[in-house]
Amino acid sequence: MTATSPPPPTTLESAPAPAPMTHREVLEALAGLLLAMFVAMLSSTVVSNALPRIVTDLGGSQTGYTWVVVATLLTMTATTPIWGKLADQFSKKLLVQTALVIYSAGSLIAATAPSMEVLIGARAVQGLGVGGLTALVQVVIASMVSPRERGRYAGYIGAVFALATVSGPLVGGLLVDTVGWRWCFYVGLPVAALAFVVLQRTLHLPVVRREVHVDYLGATLLVGGVSLLLVWVSLAGNQFGWASTTSLTLVAAGAVVLAAALLVEAKVAREPVIPLRLFRDRTTALATAASVLIGVAMFGATVYLSQYFQLARGMSPTRAGLMSVCLVGGLLVSSIVSGRTITRTGRWKRFLVGGMVLVVASMSLLATIDETTALWRVGLFMAVLGLGLGSTMQNLVLAVQNNTAHADMGAASAVVTFFRSLGGSIGVSALGAVLSHRVAATVTAGLRESGVTIDAHQSHAIPDLATLPAPVRALFEHAFGAATGDLFLIAVPFAVLALGCVLLIREVPLRTTILKDDELAPEVAAELGVDQPGGAR
Repeated sequence: MTATSPPPPTTLESAPAPAPMTHREVLEALAGLLLAMFVAMLSSTVVSNALPRIVTDLGGSQTGYTWVVVATLLTMTATTPIWGKLADQFSKKLLVQTALVIYSAGSLIAATAPSMEVLIGARAVQGLGVGGLTALVQVVIASMVSPRERGRYAGYIGAVFALATVSGPLVGGLLVDTVGWRWCFYVGLPVAALAFVVLQRTLHLPVVRREVHVDYLGATLLVGGVSLLLVWVSLAGNQFGWASTTSLTLVAAGAVVLAAALLVEAKVAREPVIPLRLFRDRTTALATAASVLIGVAMFGATVYLSQYFQLARGMSPTRAGLMSVCLVGGLLVSSIVSGRTITRTGRWKRFLVGGMVLVVASMSLLATIDETTALWRVGLFMAVLGLGLGSTMQNLVLAVQNNTAHADMGAASAVVTFFRSLGGSIGVSALGAVLSHRVAATVTAGLRESGVTIDAHQSHAIPDLATLPAPVRALFEHAFGAATGDLFLIAVPFAVLALGCVLLIREVPLRTTILKDDELAPEVAAELGVDQPGGAR
């Protein structure tokens, strides 16, 4: 018998296989989970088209615009692995409901925010809840159905993702144009309350009681280090120079804090928030790297599309919302088709590779847009991007879950989501800084040629196009149009690297049991006809 390394602290060494849920029971529980997922997606999409109006009303700048998005992404990113770890130790239903309550509290604060500072803080609170919902929905589904069967339910997740992404900008635009932007934060509260009630009635999962060791120190250091670097990326070039003493201090401090976090995770924490042993698995390591790069490309570039439609094309928030249908239509089709096909065949890598090829192609096409590009072309490029993302995002998580022990399912699922959100935070912050700098430079140069001078704050402000003279309005439209194309051009290399990671992932057929073979109790393994490691073959 070959020697094996001791199991991790949370491994259930002789756990019986959980009793499978019927399709009806899964659908009933899935209803509450999908409502929770809808709330999480809605928190960002419903605000996207309202942001130019919000920032203008509260007297914010392009940096403020960026941080309304980054605040949510940052807290969501930092807390995702914590939620995943807690899911391995506490009641998953209680955790999802707690995340819904936190999200609702943040929404109420945001709806009544009197200033940009309060709004950014409220969005950070929202991110705490969204981080829980994003991670926990995947974990709960993984606890209910096997990887092979998960594809059929992934289609439902993709449909809800698409619905939230389509309806969010439309609803947000209509609210801004009618009752005001504050209702963009109120609108998710009834859905959150309904999700809470449905989960209470339908979700019944066993709770494994064990000694709890939550790695608060590692989590604190992690969010601290990431925050320092994001502050540097978003403010450098505007508030201080890239090579200034402030820049060097922020970078050095961020690197030191992240190094300390890595040391804590590797040597100190009894149950680290990001178990580094998970990365010994090739699929997990490559999928995580791809998730970071996809996050940079996807969040970093697409979050500014609504700003492009309103400030470069002069659209109302409602019309800008309608344009998002192109992106989400492609995402809806590919997520449903890929999910059902994967369930039928058990093969998933072809969808990851094909999806990333489409992402690279669409990013390259979107890099060519400016304020004069025909809208049907922009819509077509967005549809191709949606097709690629729909085949990629959920299936990366699925690939990792297929290679992960059930006891580590929460941590592993959260790790992929964490690094995708981390990449998104970096992308939004960095590309927002690029957008702000290029728009300011173009506007300042154009006005100087016309004999008009403005201060630095005005050049970085979000303009109200309706109040500007025609020549100045045209200058701002050109600046935002050209800068948006540049953002996608910058995102292309990240998408190419993500494609490289996906190509290197080794495909393992999806298993048909919730527990891995080496987690099954001997009597259960014998009943299922599964060989145990070290046993008779």
